[in-house]
Order: sequence, then structure tokens, then C-alpha cells
Amino acid sequence: MKLDKIPQLKHIDSNNFFLLAGPCAIEGEDMALRIAEKVVEITDKLEIPYVFKGSFKKANRSRIDSFTGIGDEKALKILRKVSETFKIPTITDIHEVSDAALAAEYVDILQIPAFLVRQTDLVVAAAKTGKTINLKKGQFMSPESMKHAVTKVTDCNNEQVMVTDRGTMFGYQDMIVDFRGIPTMREFAPTVLDVTHSLQQPNQNSGVTGGRPDMIETIARAGVVNHVDGLFIETHFDPATAKSDGANMLDLQYLEALLTRLVKIRKTINEF
Repeated sequence: MKLDKIPQLKHIDSNNFFLLAGPCAIEGEDMALRIAEKVVEITDKLEIPYVFKGSFKKANRSRIDSFTGIGDEKALKILRKVSETFKIPTITDIHEVSDAALAAEYVDILQIPAFLVRQTDLVVAAAKTGKTINLKKGQFMSPESMKHAVTKVTDCNNEQVMVTDRGTMFGYQDMIVDFRGIPTMREFAPTVLDVTHSLQQPNQNSGVTGGRPDMIETIARAGVVNHVDGLFIETHFDPATAKSDGANMLDLQYLEALLTRLVKIRKTINEF
């Protein structure tokens, strides 16, 4: 898959994979810079192109008392500081039409959440900013149907679009990744595998989403073997205290070893 239409990724060798990684939500400046610094150190060492990920606010929450953010502009300014400090692109998700222009002032890539990817006004507003757009496949959608979401972006004269698979609902409280979807979606856009969200266990009776972080490497390996263009991994130096999605995040201390093994796998399969 050629990445030449995405400014942040066009320099990438097609035989490599890129990484979208960071905390689920921006909890503060120190934590964001601390996580970014460590991931930059790892990805520079392994020559993995890196985009820092962090949500400036969380709109999709199970309970009204769940953490939603530290303030929109405060979090967006932190994302800008991460970008300027480490000279890396950043990505954040938006939830309302008005978020598009606001977030576009601070970040390089706008992400449309899976539950909102069919919301035409939101997708169009994002596309019209001229920023790169990452469309997350709805948990309720087929890989084939994501072509229409991509077309909404390109019909706005924006060719800078990629898609991300974050699993499909399996029953009420589990997700499953259908790896047949990767080659299907790669036919019309660069494709990312969201490893950590695909391991969520939503709709728990407690109102707090569960997860299976023990399966992160299993899912990531399968994605790399099946030629996914990029990996999406939420990570935190202390997932147990993370204010959002701690149950399925990767502990930052394990990221380097994981990526080292994944790079070796990608190099091996490229020989065939």
C-alpha cells in the first residue's frame, strides 16, 4: 500500500509498518511528554515511523461520572507541545462537527471514532480541514462498507485518508478481529490495526470497560503477518491508574520488547 498521499507517512518504506501510540486520553502535560519521550526513544531505535496519539476529550463513556478530559484547549495545547518537542506528528479523535476546525489547529491527523464513522456531517467537516483523516471501522460494520466512509473524505477533495480496524462486536461483551478485513480495506486506503481497542470487553455490569491486554502480542503479530500498514497501540506507564481504557492498554515497560519482535516478524515475512 502506497502512503504517498499522507504527508506524515509518505516517506515510509512500504515494507515497514508505522505506529500510532500514546495514552487513551490526555491526563496532563507531564504524563503526555513522559510517554511520548519513551516511545520516541524506542521507535527511533527500531526505525519505526511514529505518530503520538492522545484524545483531547472522551465523549463516548459508559457512565456519566467517567473521566472526559482536562479541558479541550488545554489538552490540545499539550498535543501541540508534544509535536513541537519531539518533532513528531500527532493524532486525536473528534466527536462533533465543531471539534474539527478546533482540533485541526493543533494536530496533524483527525480521527473519527468507530461509533461515529457513519456520521456524514462529522466526516465531511473533518475532511474539509485538509488534515489527514483516520476513519475507525465501526464495530458494527463490514470491512467492505468502509469504502463508502473513505469516499466521503475523497469527495471533499481530500486524498489524505486511512482506515483503522478496531474489531467487531461479538455478543454483548467481547470483540473479535476478522483478519480477512485487512487486505479488503487495503484495497482502498492504508489500513491500521487497533490492537488494544480490539481487545476491549465492553458493556460490563460495572459500567467500566474490561479488556484482555494479555492478548496484545497475539493480535499484533497477526496484523503484522497480514501486511497491515500500521499498528495502533494505547500505552501508559501505569495502566492501573489511567483515567480511560486502562483495562486494555499496554504497560509502557513492555513496548520496546514487543515492537522489537514485531519488526523481526515483518522483516522475515518480507522475504517471502
